[in-house]
Amino acid sequence: MINADPHELQKFSELAHRWWDPNAEFKPLHELNPVRLDWIDALAHLPGKRALDIGCGGGILSESMAVRGAKVKGVDLSSSALGVADLHSLESGVEVEYEEIAAEALAAREPGSYDVVTCMEMLEHVPDPAGIVQACATLVKPGGWVFFSTLNRNAKAYLFAVIGAEYIARMLPRGTHDYARFIKPSELAQFVRSAQLDIVEIKGITYRPLSKRFGLSDDSSINYLMACRRVA
Repeated sequence: MINADPHELQKFSELAHRWWDPNAEFKPLHELNPVRLDWIDALAHLPGKRALDIGCGGGILSESMAVRGAKVKGVDLSSSALGVADLHSLESGVEVEYEEIAAEALAAREPGSYDVVTCMEMLEHVPDPAGIVQACATLVKPGGWVFFSTLNRNAKAYLFAVIGAEYIARMLPRGTHDYARFIKPSELAQFVRSAQLDIVEIKGITYRPLSKRFGLSDDSSINYLMACRRVA
């Protein structure tokens, strides 16, 4: 069985045509992308690296890693999102290879093939996040980097990421997130260690409403990023 929720795939597929509109539903991703890109690049040094973006959607992170000098492949299970990603790649002239394939299937086909693997804002949308983490660990080369981002599961995260972002500030469409699928850092850490990855760094993501800017902090109580390396 494919590790995906059909409802989640349909939800994002229906919004696919708006992926690259910086003022539409994916505006937060456009605003957040430079922050997470700089963080990934500072640790993994993207130029010349072979990078894989799992759950790439319309290709926002995939293209930006390619601009930084990585050879990038993006995979997703939404054909609509991948169609938008392919079209935008042609329009921008930024070369990215896209494929509709599950992370687990790609891991079986191309183990140990990538210097950098990213899986951003995806784990909280799948039935078995531990399976995705294991696939990422299989895909990365020994000594390579794996990056995750997801949402913590606590009252504060529910208040800000669901009630605040979806219903009050309307930064995201209602129903974007299912709180029951949020993942505590301790839970993700367990998945990571079970997959034979070492945790290097955990960073929280902050949002400043007045300046409308994202940033990194040591507060992982809502959104957070985790950088890992495969044990050689």
